[in-house]
Amino acid sequence: MKDKYLPIGTVVLLKNGKKEVMICSYGIMPQGDIIENGETKNGEKRFFDYGGCTYPEGLINSEHIVAFNHEQIEKICYMGYETDEYKSFNKTIKDIYEQVKKELTNK
Repeated sequence: MKDKYLPIGTVVLLKNGKKEVMICSYGIMPQGDIIENGETKNGEKRFFDYGGCTYPEGLINSEHIVAFNHEQIEKICYMGYETDEYKSFNKTIKDIYEQVKKELTNK
């Protein structure tokens, strides 16, 4: 699998997933409940590599964003659009997001 971070528009299948997810954002910190493995975790502050929506439906409701980390990706079904601007941005966000994750885990 390619290094983080995959381009916006990439469609992936998550481990143990039944539905494909399209990446639509980076660096998600959910403000509401987090549902993980069928269990609701209320008020837990977490940082996720990606935000996505189910494919092919898209983002129907902003409360149903799929937040996930790169390690949770089982398969890349479709690779999103890659430009020189994306490649430059990718280098920048890798450094920034790793720093944010460290700060969150040290609190």
